[in-house]
Amino acid sequence: MKRILLLLMACGLGIWGCATTGRTPKAPTDQQAAVTAPEEYIIGPEDILVISVWKDDTLTTEAVVRSDGKISVPLINDVQASGLTVLQLKDEITKRLKEFVPGVDVTVIVKQMNSNKVYIQGEVTRPGPQDFNGELTVIQALALAGGLTPYAKGSSIIILRADGQKRLFNYNQVIKGKNLKQNIRLRRGDTIIIP
Repeated sequence: MKRILLLLMACGLGIWGCATTGRTPKAPTDQQAAVTAPEEYIIGPEDILVISVWKDDTLTTEAVVRSDGKISVPLINDVQASGLTVLQLKDEITKRLKEFVPGVDVTVIVKQMNSNKVYIQGEVTRPGPQDFNGELTVIQALALAGGLTPYAKGSSIIILRADGQKRLFNYNQVIKGKNLKQNIRLRRGDTIIIP
């Protein structure tokens, strides 16, 4: 009987010691979950923005940048967002809202960066657009696309820059640690073609 009692006490202490505090972690708010976009980040289509107007919840809104580059803001309607930095957009919205609300204080936050895409075509496992945040090199983009297929001509990869430049990339050299300077950082809108 003593053994059973000791066993029950030991189990009870073990269970009590493993118990949690009962506190549930709080989910992050939208403001906390928002990405920290660098000051020089250029807003683009499909980005999700939070426009906050201090002391006026009716003017506060969440907006997706449309394909035409604009967002809809209460009271002032469409505002061009694509191609602007967060600070430039804040200034534009503030200027237009001041006509209706004197002393308005506007904050613009990039909640989600969706416009950072590169396009990968040809002999990779998963061709198509690849989203990225921060910096992305050619090798990293190819890895996101699942790597080259056995039929790929790794020595003849072409990078078409969004600004019209064309660069050659030799995958075979880079993976051997040679000519690493060709493993450039990609920019939004670049296309990688793997023959």
